[in-house]
Amino acid sequence: SVNLCRISNDLRLLASGPMTGLNEVILPAVQPGSSIMPGKVNPSMAEMLNMVCFHVIGNDTSICNACQAGQLELNVMMPIIAYNLLQSIDILNNGITTFNDRCIKGIKANKEYCSRWLEGSMGIATALNPYIGYSQAAKIVQEALGSKKTVRQVVMEKGILTKSQLDDVLSPQSMTESRIIDSHR
Repeated sequence: SVNLCRISNDLRLLASGPMTGLNEVILPAVQPGSSIMPGKVNPSMAEMLNMVCFHVIGNDTSICNACQAGQLELNVMMPIIAYNLLQSIDILNNGITTFNDRCIKGIKANKEYCSRWLEGSMGIATALNPYIGYSQAAKIVQEALGSKKTVRQVVMEKGILTKSQLDDVLSPQSMTESRIIDSHR
C-alpha cells in the first residue's frame, strides 16, 4: 500500500499542469473536470487508489495492535485481525483493478512537454562527453546557462558537431539505449 501510494503520488505530480506543473503524462479524464480550475483533468483514479491505500494502512495498524494484544498463545483479537486482513485484500484487489482499467491503460506521454524539458536540460551535455570530452562539454553548459540558450544551440553555433551528428547524439533514443560509441565519426 505504501508503494502504491507513492506510485499514485508520482502520477499525480507527473500529470500536474496544464501550464504550471510538470505535465509530463496525460491521465485519462474519468469525470467532468476540476471544480476550481476549468479545463484541468483531476487525477481522480490516483486519488481513489490513495484512499484505498490509506484505508489498508489503517487496517494494518489495527492488525498490528491486535496482534500485540494477545497473551501467550491466546489472542482474542483474531476476529478483527481476520476482518481487516480480508477487507484489505478485497479493497486492494478492487482498487488496483479499477486503477489499472481506468487510469494506467489510458496514460499517454506528453511528448511535446517532455521534449521541451529534455531540450532545455543541461544534463544532456553528458551525452556529448564521448565526442568532445568532459572539459569542452562543461564549458558548453556554462555558456548555455549564461546565455540562456540550449546545449544544442551552443554546440551548433560553435560548429562543434554537425546538425546530423547532434540529432543522433542528443536523441532520447540514443541517450537511453545501450550502444557502442564510435567517437571518430
